[in-house]
Amino acid sequence: MENKNNKLDILRHSTAHILAAAVLEMFPEAEFGIGPTIEDGFYYDFDLPRTLIPEDLPLLEEKMRAIIKRNFPFERQEIDAKKAIKLFEKAKQPYKVELIKELSTGQELRSDNNPSTPLSKGGTEGLKVSIYKTGGFVDLCRGPHIDLTGEIKSDAFRLLKIAGAYWRGSEKNKMLQRIYGTAFESKKDLDDHLKRLEEAEKRDHRKIGKDLDLFSLPELTGGGLPVWHPKGAIIRQIIEDFWKSEHQKNNYQLVYSPHIGNINIWKKSGHLDFYRENLYSPIKIDTEEYLLKPMNCPFHIFVYQSQTRSYKDLPIRYAELGTVYRYERSGVLHGLTRVRGFTQDDAHIFCLPEQLSDELVKIIEFAVKMLEIFGFSDYDVYLSTRPEKFIGNEKIWDKATNALKFALDKTGLKYRIDPGEGVFYGPKIDIKIKDALDRAWQCTTIQVDFNLPERFDVSYIDEKGKKQQPIMIHHALLGSLERFMGILIEHYAGAFPVWLSPEQVWILPVGSRHEEYAFGVAEKLKTGNIRVAVKHENETIGKKIRDGELQKIPYLLVVGDKEIESDSVAVRERGKGDLGAMEIEEFVEKIKEEIKDKK
Repeated sequence: MENKNNKLDILRHSTAHILAAAVLEMFPEAEFGIGPTIEDGFYYDFDLPRTLIPEDLPLLEEKMRAIIKRNFPFERQEIDAKKAIKLFEKAKQPYKVELIKELSTGQELRSDNNPSTPLSKGGTEGLKVSIYKTGGFVDLCRGPHIDLTGEIKSDAFRLLKIAGAYWRGSEKNKMLQRIYGTAFESKKDLDDHLKRLEEAEKRDHRKIGKDLDLFSLPELTGGGLPVWHPKGAIIRQIIEDFWKSEHQKNNYQLVYSPHIGNINIWKKSGHLDFYRENLYSPIKIDTEEYLLKPMNCPFHIFVYQSQTRSYKDLPIRYAELGTVYRYERSGVLHGLTRVRGFTQDDAHIFCLPEQLSDELVKIIEFAVKMLEIFGFSDYDVYLSTRPEKFIGNEKIWDKATNALKFALDKTGLKYRIDPGEGVFYGPKIDIKIKDALDRAWQCTTIQVDFNLPERFDVSYIDEKGKKQQPIMIHHALLGSLERFMGILIEHYAGAFPVWLSPEQVWILPVGSRHEEYAFGVAEKLKTGNIRVAVKHENETIGKKIRDGELQKIPYLLVVGDKEIESDSVAVRERGKGDLGAMEIEEFVEKIKEEIKDKK
């Protein structure tokens, strides 16, 4: 999380320092890593003489309250780097020494989540670093901090959990112990946050995915490579079919591309230089090197270049559900929302300069429509501008950025500028949807690219017979199917709308003599393309109903003697309970209407 230096962020960063001071009191031998603020809280990494247990957290909280009560000042001091190294060497803090030495190389370093000023190479001579003293605790930190520990309210912070974390995020380094916490300006704000965390835990897509038998992440895959089970595969197929249908309605042509590509593709595209940390090691085939593809874009360019294009052909729109592979460290993998291989709902448009604005407006409107159909009507929109490392020239970047601004203004969407967060080849629009818990999730991204067409010599023939370079637009509306599925699970807490539910109806015969009728009803539903299962296990009807509720089935149809006599079904709707008896045809029409309306 970027340190915005707002009041709450500073409060949390200061609380992280108090946590470290409390850890030092409990473990005098403790060695300290870093303690940044993150979204909704903070963490601090420690190298400790023993493994922490959950019962340690309330003990540390009490020590933190005692430090807060003493009302120590946060005292900043700027000292020579050599002096700082000696200071932390004497204190037996090797991780802090490593950070200071890295500063001397001129690399941009994040210490406590505050970027240091980039420095020129040349060792520690003349280099100054800042330290903060809080009581007996001294830390390497840029700050800022609150003035006094007493500004933190003793009932408005909480230590949340313990986790393992490799030093500097590398599996080659030692595993440290990470303590997560949070802090607010009032107890009420903390209590509200803890309630949201409790609800978020109930909605965790990893737990629900297991309970509903949707997917798994087998250990032997190495992590970050999900395996879809039949029920999860049904939902994914529904999403994919809908996605393809909507894109074809909007005049996109579907394409497919391979999972690997010659390394020269990624040299030419710039990914090898600008995206190296996200790429896997090359695969040797004969005398050539290949890479697992991190992006689909170059392959769509190859489709475009397979024949000569005229200005009359443009715009050309290609779309693909293309699986890409990006390196993620083990420590950051998280269920479906952070994986190593994912299927991106990718599309690329090649258009004339005069078509750019209209195409961007269409894409934005298309994205909003798609997200709303899946139940997301609240979102934040960001315009991400040129990063520090980029290809192309500033004039082209400004032109692309202005085109995105124009499209956003024309659609009337409110947006914020996100400085420096564009990708290396172009600025972008990001749409972050809000879920049922008001959490933001990155989904839609729309990018204008003048650079890849130039690098790959993409062209069309204009009305005068001359070669010209088209503009390329990249977009992904859902982001990736894996991540989007994780978001959907948590948004609906597994209770998917009828059209997305892998099993839409369970038919529950009261006894064995009612099974023949139950299977007959099921056949009538299947002819209407309704996903139905007959639960004829030797269980009580009450047990079957409870199981259906736990599996979050939209409709449970109970059939017994009365239903057979009246050729009907007793309907139970998820969240509403018993709706009473319905004729079979009436129920079929009801559910088909809901599916049609995407409810």
